[in-house]
Amino acid sequence: MDETSLSLLERLQRADNRAHWDGLYEVYAPLIRHWLAKYDVLDHDAEDLVQEVLMVMMKELPKFEHSGNVGAFRAWMKNILVHRLRNFWRQSKRHAMATTSAEQESQLALLEDPQSELSQLWHREHDRFVLKQLMAIVERQFSKKTWTAFYKVTLQDLPPQQVARELGISLNAVFISKSRVLNRLRQEAEGVVETVAGFSE
Repeated sequence: MDETSLSLLERLQRADNRAHWDGLYEVYAPLIRHWLAKYDVLDHDAEDLVQEVLMVMMKELPKFEHSGNVGAFRAWMKNILVHRLRNFWRQSKRHAMATTSAEQESQLALLEDPQSELSQLWHREHDRFVLKQLMAIVERQFSKKTWTAFYKVTLQDLPPQQVARELGISLNAVFISKSRVLNRLRQEAEGVVETVAGFSE
């Protein structure tokens, strides 16, 4: 099967080569860094932790089975982040390099709790960060004119007729561009971002 017809999750589960690592890093490193900053992890430690979280994900991805429940992948990844961060704090305290405050431990426990507001924030930010990265990946798969038509109609909410005039293409070409990019974006996000919020046909 052509890899361009697979979702990000399907591609990552198929192999553990460098290309798949690069894809995982591109999509998830910004999100992980963002959350580590919430827990006051210093920059030089944060990059090591990013690598650790992604290495665990890469190792465990072939065994990951999506339950079909909304947010299953996000929750799975959140648990990996929580465990690696907790382990980092334990090692740091053991080596007298850092201390973990009771408040940090409490916040980590809240993140672990699937019903907490902090956990819900994780889900929202996961989708926002990941969708932004997936859009950058998908953009590279289309011509500039196709992507621009999609972007102007879908994200800038410009009238299709105006976009057609601006780009010098037919109205039908605008609708086709929008549909092609949306379909690819949804395909790419399948199993990772449950809804491509705000996008409609």
